[in-house]
Amino acid sequence: MPRPLLLGLTSVVVVVVLVVGLAYLFQRRLIYLPSTGQVPDVANVIPGGHQVTYRTEDNLTLTGWYAPGPGTTVLVLPGNAGDRSARIPLAVALRARGHGVLLVDYRGYGGNPGDPTEDGLAADAKAAHNFLLRQGVTQDRLVYFGESLGAAVAARLARAHPPRGLLLRSPFVDLPSVAAVHYPFLPVRALLRDRFPVAETARGLGVPTTVVYGAEDEIVPPEQSAEVAVAANARTVIVEGARHNDRVLLDGRELLDAVADL
Repeated sequence: MPRPLLLGLTSVVVVVVLVVGLAYLFQRRLIYLPSTGQVPDVANVIPGGHQVTYRTEDNLTLTGWYAPGPGTTVLVLPGNAGDRSARIPLAVALRARGHGVLLVDYRGYGGNPGDPTEDGLAADAKAAHNFLLRQGVTQDRLVYFGESLGAAVAARLARAHPPRGLLLRSPFVDLPSVAAVHYPFLPVRALLRDRFPVAETARGLGVPTTVVYGAEDEIVPPEQSAEVAVAANARTVIVEGARHNDRVLLDGRELLDAVADL
């Protein structure tokens, strides 16, 4: 092989190895995207809401916002970005319909300590669930609302502690499946440490489940959400024209009706 060609191939291999290595080392910085700003005072943004704390099984003290209500209580398990302040319109809309609501922030989000991982988020959801039980909320009055990556967290919690109902908003099949769409040049199925297998976890749950997603979702392919719905034997609500982060998928009527129907 001519020396220039050999050097060129060697350079390509070095670049590929470097890119893959960096992707592996810093993958969680690509997955988890918490906001760095300070969250507002809940009393100013959610009627009847107050700040609460609860401890995880690995001894982290987490902060969330809780607003009790006379109807079912909705445990909101968010996606991978932002903090609980982004879900204020959802909490306000749920409260207006008589639901109680707990907005959580995972470890590393919303000023909470710790670094997010798949098992860490599961522990955070479990701690939030235990908090609600201590407030006298029973399983038959609980709805888990999992948004995007949070759908995996909600499904995992539902398998351990079945709720009255489960709403999965814009779920993907599993994290490698959606990552492969956005990073087709990387061997993501081999690289990813956190897997978040939504479809597998939701299969055969036996919990009343609704899957809501936008027909024009540009982040989670709609066909993946549809596959989760089939696996979970779920009712499906498709919001026409909606993209992943559109307001209609935060506090739109179709979404709120789906919660109420559970």
